[in-house]
Amino acid sequence: MDESRPIFVQIAEQIENDILGGTLAEESQVPSTNEFAAFYRINPATAGKGVNILVDDGILYKKRGIGMFVAEGSRARLVAKRRDQFQSEYVRPLVAEAGKLGISAAALADMIREETAE
Repeated sequence: MDESRPIFVQIAEQIENDILGGTLAEESQVPSTNEFAAFYRINPATAGKGVNILVDDGILYKKRGIGMFVAEGSRARLVAKRRDQFQSEYVRPLVAEAGKLGISAAALADMIREETAE
């Protein structure tokens, strides 16, 4: 666990990562808040807070008396959300810094291709 961020946020991100990575398929059941609480040794209410973030975002839904499940279309929504975050957190600052240094878009693209070719 990352001490710099709230545990409930980390739980939500871990579930998102499991959905994106294919560990949790759409319509599959996610661990219960009690299972998360036992695994991370935290209060079930804290675990529930992380799960509820994803319910509010439409990524998970509750089947009464059964548990929480991954919503249909959630992987595509998460990919879109993470792409937007990637662009704002990494691409925009990269392009801005390249501009300050006089690096053209073509030269920047060449640099990226060089890095991925290794």
